[in-house]
Amino acid sequence: MTDAPPPAAVPAKRWVYVIPVAAIMYMLAYLDRNNVSVVLPYMHGDLDLSNADKGLAGGIFFLGYVFLQIPAAVLAQRWSARKTVLILMVAWGLSAVLSGLVQTRGQFYAARFVLGFFEGGVWPAVLILLASWFPLRERARANALWMACLPLSSVLMAPLSGWMLDHASWRWVLVLQGLPPLLWAVVWWFTVADRPARARWISPAEAAHLESALAADEAAKPAAAGGSYRAAVRQRSVLVLIGVYFFWVTGFYGFSLWLPSVIKELTHDGSATEVGLLTAVPFAVALAAMIGNAAWSDRTGNQRWAVAVPLAVGIASLLLGQVVHGALPRMVLLCVTAAAVYAPYGPFWAIPGRLLRFEVVAVAMGLINALGNLGGFAGPYLVGWLTDTTGTSLTGFAVLAGFLAVAVILVTLGLRPQPRLPRPEPGPVPGAAANSAAPSGS
Repeated sequence: MTDAPPPAAVPAKRWVYVIPVAAIMYMLAYLDRNNVSVVLPYMHGDLDLSNADKGLAGGIFFLGYVFLQIPAAVLAQRWSARKTVLILMVAWGLSAVLSGLVQTRGQFYAARFVLGFFEGGVWPAVLILLASWFPLRERARANALWMACLPLSSVLMAPLSGWMLDHASWRWVLVLQGLPPLLWAVVWWFTVADRPARARWISPAEAAHLESALAADEAAKPAAAGGSYRAAVRQRSVLVLIGVYFFWVTGFYGFSLWLPSVIKELTHDGSATEVGLLTAVPFAVALAAMIGNAAWSDRTGNQRWAVAVPLAVGIASLLLGQVVHGALPRMVLLCVTAAAVYAPYGPFWAIPGRLLRFEVVAVAMGLINALGNLGGFAGPYLVGWLTDTTGTSLTGFAVLAGFLAVAVILVTLGLRPQPRLPRPEPGPVPGAAANSAAPSGS
């Protein structure tokens, strides 16, 4: 292997090639969660949906989301993250188009379930891809820049969905927004590589340095963190992370999927375009919070507090938003809540990579995402059902705050503080060590 130059001399093309292509790809996936939240208030009884039915339609996506988490993670690690995501991208694009053609409530539920099934494997597969390109000292920032596609998708697509609803039926909105993933699959295939050594656009020096740094990260992990898949997922820290993610995601999606409905109420039933534009504002604030929190996390190495503090702020703003009056104060609190529930993403997903070796972290991340995202079913449905039952959204959002509180308790008391990562020394490492840090396959 070629001697790696000092880090300062290594170009950073991976930030330009890997992150934007992956971010746009997942923006198109997240669109299917964002557009349904904008569409549901404007379906005007086409499928005769109550608030509970709308919550179920938003949440049933996450029941399908569970099934491919671990299989896709293992395929990405053992075979190819690039090919795994490509197959799933084509499948979910076709499913999204079909979801606009349904005629009954049952068909709509089924379409949402199938869409979640195919999209479910994308998240862990991309996390495996990033783990092959970004050392641990950069991982929270890399994760956050990629995951910035979540609020960015809402910033761009909520106004677009609102404008489209003012000019076309909700069916055409879903059909037309299912087409871009089929086109982006071509860009993905010709741009993304599974690891540095296989990329056409990277220099040998940069590839050597990256694989050296990744191998050093693996060597620094305790031997107990490796082992079998079963041993990895039974670790106490992994079980805690599953709990944290479940309770956080319950609050996260319960808030996100009902946000347009809350804004529609604040605007006194404004037009779809107006609601879409105002919905984008909290997500723009969330985007800045994600990137800033991830940079702080990488600088300090304190992922626990980078998760816990924003969620604690989210609890306070979520509750205050239910008792204050006036459109402007409530809008400000919606912005604070959005920033709080999005900010932990980058630091949270950097934690498994610090605890587990590469060969088993795929299964652990797939399991965390699979079980944690069941909260994506629970949150929207709880808000809808409690709103129908009590006649007010106050009860539903108070319950969501309680779920976030459990997540804060778990992350602060259930996870041990991690030592700061040593800065890896530049230079070559044995080929065997380097190979252990990268996935096999093409």
